[in-house]
Amino acid sequence: MTRRTARRRTALSALLLLAVLAVFLVRLVDIQVVHADTLNAQAEGKRSVEQPILGVRGDIYDANGVLLADSVLRYDVVASPRIAVTSKITPEAAAVALAPITGQDPAAIVAAIRGAVAENPDSDFAFLVKGVDAAQYQQIRDVDVPWLYYSARPSRVYPNGAVAGNLVGFVGSENQAQAGVEYSEDACLAATDGSEVYERSADGVRIPGSTLTTTPAVNGNDLVLTIDRDLQWFVQQTLAAYAQKFGAKWATAVVQEVTTGRLLAVADYPTVDPNDVNATASTDVSALGSRAFTAPFEPGSTFKTLTAASLLDAGVATPGTGVVAGYRFTTPAGADVNDSHWHADQRLTLTGVLIESSNTGMSQLGLRLSSEQRYGYMRAFGLGADTEVGFGGEESGTLGAGPDWDAQSDLATMFGQGLTTTAVQVASIYQTLGNGGVRLPVTLVEGCRLPDGTLTDLPPTEGTRVVSPEAARATVDMLENVATKGWLATQISIDGYRIATKTGTAQQPDGQGGYTDSYLVSLAGLAPADAPRFVVTVSLADPVNMNSSGATAPIFHDVMAHLLTAYSVVPSGSGSPELATTY
Repeated sequence: MTRRTARRRTALSALLLLAVLAVFLVRLVDIQVVHADTLNAQAEGKRSVEQPILGVRGDIYDANGVLLADSVLRYDVVASPRIAVTSKITPEAAAVALAPITGQDPAAIVAAIRGAVAENPDSDFAFLVKGVDAAQYQQIRDVDVPWLYYSARPSRVYPNGAVAGNLVGFVGSENQAQAGVEYSEDACLAATDGSEVYERSADGVRIPGSTLTTTPAVNGNDLVLTIDRDLQWFVQQTLAAYAQKFGAKWATAVVQEVTTGRLLAVADYPTVDPNDVNATASTDVSALGSRAFTAPFEPGSTFKTLTAASLLDAGVATPGTGVVAGYRFTTPAGADVNDSHWHADQRLTLTGVLIESSNTGMSQLGLRLSSEQRYGYMRAFGLGADTEVGFGGEESGTLGAGPDWDAQSDLATMFGQGLTTTAVQVASIYQTLGNGGVRLPVTLVEGCRLPDGTLTDLPPTEGTRVVSPEAARATVDMLENVATKGWLATQISIDGYRIATKTGTAQQPDGQGGYTDSYLVSLAGLAPADAPRFVVTVSLADPVNMNSSGATAPIFHDVMAHLLTAYSVVPSGSGSPELATTY
């Protein structure tokens, strides 16, 4: 080989090397400079994973700090089918170890994995089991299957089951508020999820130390209710036992504190266990909430108390004002009302009208007030409007065309027909009278508690005077006479305590302007009547085994007696006033 030829080959090799280097250099510049941002984004997209940081929903407590609703984590177990079928730990081997923990059939686990690969060889996702608890989660982790991944999700637990379930409510599968205070107070309880980003290797494993929080989670605040969990349990148990005994379609019982307006217990029958909502929904969807707030009804004769208090406050009657109450009463305008059973004319005082629960007597006395006056009193007592609670699905009831009632409705509304109220509204009427004529806002939520213990969103507390102290006291005195002289006197009396009550029996509307053959029976009262502490109201819908307000007597008695004992109320130091019932 000549020297010239050798130099040519060396030069050619150098040129080829330079060409190759130039190609690499151009490609390097293209990758690292020209398309750097695009390629980096694509690479990061393949190795970076964004996932939520779950915020924790706030807890719910009763007035004494008893936990009513709690948040826990549940875990979904996910497999990577494409990795599983090539792993040393086969789907079959893993299934044998996992099935006793998850309660699944091993064959179902294998089918889920191999079926996913058969459909898509690159499948990287298949649910194995959803919603395992923390103990199961840890057991599954201990099996140490490398192709399993875990996704945490919040879930709600209600430690007391159905106790206060009607009030607390529940959340859906995605932790979205559905009913009760879970729904109405969601602004307090709701959490805000955050997010984090981590990097993973080619086999899908998280790279240690690569996690970066992009948005922190914000936990929800706690909610404090006014109810007493132990009292709520007792009232629910008592209500359910008698509602079943008397064959009631549904029933409510409300306990309200006279001097604060706080609801201490609100019981419904039937009710919901928020841990198993589907069990209730499958039998009675209407039991998912609280009928005490959401089911208006014609109150019947418990409403006569409001009419009587209005007459006294307006100065057009006294407890001793007399009226001749016949079986039937008609007006020149064509209104026609009658009492529940035939009787001869009775010369009754206003007190006697309440004791005998005379529709005709109350109608005649009620005409001493104009329709506008009576309507004004009804509104002042809180009727025809939602309570201050703002409960989810709450109904305001209706006062019909008031004050422009027709002649028949004008009389009917004096004794609790032709209008509707909720059980909580009826309790508020009696709270007002027991509190010297001052209506206090109905309260179910004490407040929203922040992490530092501060209570915010406090309920209103300012009262509104509805009737004079004298009118309120005189009305309670009349109700005491109802309790001691009425037909349920022996069944509702509580040794050592003065009580004030009024019963009600109302036919249920048929929705077409008439009435059915079924009744809603009720009883509302105060104790101790000399210095009222508590209101208890009871309502039973269509109690087929005792279709009268007598069905409410044992419930009222047992609940009120329990209250007076549980709260260590000092017995009354005097007897009930003796008022004239006839003249």
